[in-house]
Amino acid sequence: MNPAELKAVVEYMESERGVEREVIIMAIESALLSASHKDADEDNLRIAIDRKTFAIKAYKTLAGGTEIETTAPTFGRIEAQTAKQTIMQRIRQAEKQRVFEDFKDRAGEIVTGSVTRFDRNDVMIDLDHAEAVMPSKERVPTEEYEIGERIRAYIVAVKEQERGPEIILSRNHPDFVRRLFELEVSEITDGTMEIKGIAREAGFRSKVAVISHDERVDPVGACVGIRGMRVKNIVRELSGEKIDIVRWSDEIKTLITNSLAPAKLKHVEADEETRTVTVTVEPDQLSLAIGKRGQNARLTSKLTGWRVDIQKDEESMDFEERVAVAVMKLATVSGIGDEWAEKLVYAGFLSLEGILAADQSDLAAIEDITPEQAQAIWHAAEAAYTKEHGEIEE
Repeated sequence: MNPAELKAVVEYMESERGVEREVIIMAIESALLSASHKDADEDNLRIAIDRKTFAIKAYKTLAGGTEIETTAPTFGRIEAQTAKQTIMQRIRQAEKQRVFEDFKDRAGEIVTGSVTRFDRNDVMIDLDHAEAVMPSKERVPTEEYEIGERIRAYIVAVKEQERGPEIILSRNHPDFVRRLFELEVSEITDGTMEIKGIAREAGFRSKVAVISHDERVDPVGACVGIRGMRVKNIVRELSGEKIDIVRWSDEIKTLITNSLAPAKLKHVEADEETRTVTVTVEPDQLSLAIGKRGQNARLTSKLTGWRVDIQKDEESMDFEERVAVAVMKLATVSGIGDEWAEKLVYAGFLSLEGILAADQSDLAAIEDITPEQAQAIWHAAEAAYTKEHGEIEE
């Protein structure tokens, strides 16, 4: 190979594989030395490529340590093939190491790449001299990707494997939404505002709780942007996923109220011990508060870390709705269940208190309930009431 051809090969490998020129040249020097004729004294031989002219030169070290230029070894077909394989192997190793060094500290960043192929349901993405994978579990269920399409994704992790570095990407990770807001909203980047929490059902809806550390800055308004442009840009990147921006509060009842908006809540009660918030709404607000397929309530629970129980206001219920609610509540009591709940309610025993206020003979008077069953029901109600409220007052 003459110097001009060698230079062309080095420059091609440098641009196409993203490996430094010096690494490529050193790999070629080492491979040429390894592939030298067997009769060459390799212990005293050094192969060097001139970095400017790309001429291949050989140097021999004499007994006194003096190095002199000698005739470069010749290569037969087998030796040339061996050299080529060695060069490619070392360049691939250098390429893998370069990719790992480039990405090892970039977990948590957003990158842009092109879809190159599919491995079952995994998406392989080219990141300019590096291949990354978006596993099926990190895809958004409502999105389809095409070969050649440019997409943005969040780097979940970078792992060093025997076969080379593995760059794992995601578009359904909650922190993908976080990073998009950080890129779009300068007040978050400079510390004026902070994202306190994110709950996401990728492809459908996300809730982002924000707080401002400057009373002059409205955190919700800053995220929305002028004419809604900031949040629109994020929604566009997320293929139309709905975004609820929630004003954060350290007071759980206020945070729950903000998260369930625009539903109007009548009562909000928080139980610190069980970390349960019971929300009461008017009948016409129930579906809005719960959301489609329970999504609004579910995301609110994820965002706050509290269980959210949304109920219709019993005062505004008609008779049939009240009966249904009473049956449902008694049916959850261990020892009463579906078997006896309806019979008790229709006999006028609508609650645990009502059952405990009665004599066991009153319960036994209900059709199909024996004295033994009445006693078991009364004790089941007693146990449930004690668990909820403590000892029963005599």
